[in-house]
Amino acid sequence: MTGSTRAPFTADDYRARMDRAARAAADAGLAGLLVAPGPDLVWLTGYAPTAVTERLTLLVLVQGRTPVLVVPTLEAPDAAQAVGAPALALRDWTDGKDPYAATAALLAGTGRFGISDNAWAMHLLGLQRALPDTEYASLTDALPMLRAVKDPAELELMAAAGAAADATFEEIRKVPFAGRRESDVGADLADLLRQFGHSQVDFTIVASGPNGANPHHEVGERVIERGDMVVLDFGGLKDGYGSDTSRTVHVGDPTDEERRVHDLVREAQEAGFRAVRPGVACQEVDRAARAVIAEAGYGEYFIHRTGHGIGVTTHEPPYMIEGERQPLVPGMCFSVEPGIYLPGRFGVRIEDIVTVTEDGGRRLNDTDREMVIVD
Repeated sequence: MTGSTRAPFTADDYRARMDRAARAAADAGLAGLLVAPGPDLVWLTGYAPTAVTERLTLLVLVQGRTPVLVVPTLEAPDAAQAVGAPALALRDWTDGKDPYAATAALLAGTGRFGISDNAWAMHLLGLQRALPDTEYASLTDALPMLRAVKDPAELELMAAAGAAADATFEEIRKVPFAGRRESDVGADLADLLRQFGHSQVDFTIVASGPNGANPHHEVGERVIERGDMVVLDFGGLKDGYGSDTSRTVHVGDPTDEERRVHDLVREAQEAGFRAVRPGVACQEVDRAARAVIAEAGYGEYFIHRTGHGIGVTTHEPPYMIEGERQPLVPGMCFSVEPGIYLPGRFGVRIEDIVTVTEDGGRRLNDTDREMVIVD
């Protein structure tokens, strides 16, 4: 089984990320960035508070200044142990003091700041009271590509997470499906992901028969029957980086229509993958996959975007969707996952994580995309 290791990042790596983020903010016309606990803070500093409470924790990034992490005094010892701590200054505050006044002292009195999407409303309102002439924009709106392009070390971790998900699929196809509940197979998937090195399981979709027509069905108590198509979609975090893959299996022999629909989705997934290359707009990946399904007469049954970015979270920018003109850049990682969902009957989805290379794309999942028959 694949073991779990610590992500191989140093204080210098985190310093470079914080510098890059501060420059990107300045280039976007922002006075700085305010980063609350969550994936952005982990990616920038390596620090994840053991408990996220009502006490303010906030990383302040302003170009040309030393990054400052505002933390409650009782959390300061843990923050000082973070890998990225040598690249920043700690500013702690004690209960009974005003953390917003302490943070305001680190900022200019006016300006527009980017702030983490997951920052608590009470903290944003507190900052607005302390600095009434400031404005704020969510990081997804202001800097959607902040984490999108992965460096070589990150790509290695992404590939390892993908390989662990592939190993999970190779094992799950051996277990019995017929006569078992979706939740039983979902538990098997979660156990296998952990066996192959995942520290966090984010989702295990097992959608059998008519449940497969709901893309986000996850698992239920339905007993899987012979003759069912079963959509499997599963993933999580391994060494801090995400996996996410989908395959659709069949219990026993499929009908001609089920084979035809599965083959169509496989062709659409291949078309989306082949559209990947540097400089191409994200929407072109969606268009390539969607065209295959629409031309076959199933366009109304492909009811979601073709893909989403993935990294330290399993869903993040960029998105492969009509209207997204962001050009693909080497190092971006995202899913390509077209599907067809026939209400009351069955669904099919095939998904790989893909990274952009200098001359095209590379799949980070490589299990069989042909229809797999299970017992």
